Amino acid sequence: MTTLIWFRRDLRLADNPALDAAALDAAARDAAVIPVYVHADEREDGWPPGAASRWWLHHSLAALAADLDRLGSRLTLRAAGAADDALLALARETGATRVVWNRRFEPAAAARDRRIEAALRAAGVATETFNASLLHEPEAIANQAGRPFQVFTPFWRNCLARPDPAEPLDAPRHLPPPARWPRSVSLDELALRPTRRWDAGLEENWRPGSRGATDRLAAFVREAFGQYAAERDRPDRTGTSRLSPHLHFGEIGPRQIWHAVRTFATPRRLRWRESQFLAEIGWREFAHHLLHHFPQTPTEPLRPAFADFPWRTDPAGYAAWRRGRTGYPIVDAGMRELWHTGWMHNRVRMIVGSFLVKDLLLPWTDGAAWFWDTLVDADLAANTLGWQWVAGCGADAAPYFRIFNPTSQGQRFDPEGAYVRRYLPELARVPAEWIHEPWKAPAAVLHEARVTLGVDYPRPIVDHAAARGRALIALASITPPARPRG
Repeated sequence: MTTLIWFRRDLRLADNPALDAAALDAAARDAAVIPVYVHADEREDGWPPGAASRWWLHHSLAALAADLDRLGSRLTLRAAGAADDALLALARETGATRVVWNRRFEPAAAARDRRIEAALRAAGVATETFNASLLHEPEAIANQAGRPFQVFTPFWRNCLARPDPAEPLDAPRHLPPPARWPRSVSLDELALRPTRRWDAGLEENWRPGSRGATDRLAAFVREAFGQYAAERDRPDRTGTSRLSPHLHFGEIGPRQIWHAVRTFATPRRLRWRESQFLAEIGWREFAHHLLHHFPQTPTEPLRPAFADFPWRTDPAGYAAWRRGRTGYPIVDAGMRELWHTGWMHNRVRMIVGSFLVKDLLLPWTDGAAWFWDTLVDADLAANTLGWQWVAGCGADAAPYFRIFNPTSQGQRFDPEGAYVRRYLPELARVPAEWIHEPWKAPAAVLHEARVTLGVDYPRPIVDHAAARGRALIALASITPPARPRG
């Protein structure tokens, strides 16, 4: 008897409830376990992974395969037009009587999973699914009226009032192999890595896989957790966990993070349950809660009035924003960090997002599309929440009239200009006094810094004060909806 464990966004061995169930069942029935990853038609998910996500997926699958090999098992890879066809074929080939997997909560993926479950059961194959990616099922949290939350604070208060998540599961020590392994394509045949090697910066900055994830978590709780509230908005410092891509691909789960923080904080009597860091895990939960209940939001504003917003068309401005050539150093540094590393500091994400949708008046969906292709942590729920937040058109959004000033934001959160200099080497010699507004620097200062505006570094493509006024006029042309109440 054989059980298939279908891996997706749960590329880890520890705290993997589907894998744990497969291992326990195999031990009880003297059965085999076959780990499977199906690279199906990407249209099945509705949102095919972007280039940076595909790079990460390649390396994460390689790491998972190595971890399984150490258990005496192996990862079977299949490339198929549809996941249900691949799983049914594997069940026939191997004689599998059971398929287990961890649920996904994106609307298109969840609908596909229901179809797959029905197809397998119709073929006489038992199925069982689990929750490995969230602390709570999206439908389990509701306000007093039984409706979904649309404001974060009461949502997270509701979550914190519940019992602590269960302790993380240990990784199995052994997975019994089948008498004969099914055929498998090679990882390279999935063609996930770029043909033109633009990924050197990703290679330098990341170590995909569960070991990279647990090492990063351990380093964070040891070195930065205690100062997180004070340091998290400083892109010039190492104050954040950088766990988001590991969480997205399921190389680590939120229960593991929850209990690692508790273990670290409890002996020190830190108020860990109220920590800003755990609240960020809460925002991730909130993003999936919203996407589950409002599945249209990746392409449509949650607040209907914003459907009539008078967005501009500006291909040159959009290109300058993508390339990090807007003339505003904190914006350009963020966009170049994104291109080089596949990641961007969260404070800077808000700044560059505000610049796109308010200074340039370009649609938030354009920004979401660029982030989707270039972020290694591109997550549909988080990406949607973040862009609707900054555009003012979503749940718990920033007030529609909040427009970040890129100069003052840079001066406040990168006061010495270390972050800007890291990603804009052409401004490396500009003194801190002028680093965030080089167009105001005296000619002698720019000459000494070897900067010629318009040549080495662009002048601002838009005047922020004028752009702010234009944005407020545009925003006044629609009727901003009232803020939701929970």
